Amino acid sequence: MAENTELMTVDNIYNRVYIIRGQQVMLDYDLAEIYGYEVKRLNEQVKRNIARFPEDFMFQLTKDEIPENFSKSQIATLNENGDRRGTNIKKLPFAFTEQGIYMLATVLRGELAEQMKILFQIRISKILLFIKDKSSKQMRHT
Repeated sequence: MAENTELMTVDNIYNRVYIIRGQQVMLDYDLAEIYGYEVKRLNEQVKRNIARFPEDFMFQLTKDEIPENFSKSQIATLNENGDRRGTNIKKLPFAFTEQGIYMLATVLRGELAEQMKILFQIRISKILLFIKDKSSKQMRHT
C-alpha cells in the first residue's frame, strides 16, 4: 500500500463505517489507510497489545460478512487445498467497534496517526450521529 500522507475527510471516514453483527464497525484495511499504516503493520500492533482488544472491541469477519464494496482481493484465497506452492490464505479482515477504534488510536504511532487521533476527537460527535442515523436507516430497511 502506498504511504498516505494526507488526512482523510470526515465524509471519507463516514463511507467506511459498516453495520456488521448489529454493530457499527470499521475494517482494519480502512483504518490502516486512515492512520497511514500498512494493514499488516496495523494488525501487528494490535497483536502486540491484544489484551487491550477484547471481543467487544474487535472481531474477525467471516467470508459471508465481508461488505459488498470491500475489495475481495484483500482476502483472495491463493490455494485452499494446500497441495501446491502458494498455499497461504490471506487473512479475513478484522472489524473494530467504536471502542476498538479508540483503543487502536492509543497503540499506533506516527505523525499521521497523531493527526488522525486529533481529527477523531474533534469529529467524533458527528461520526457518532452519522453511525446512529445509518444504523436506524438500515434497521428500517430490514
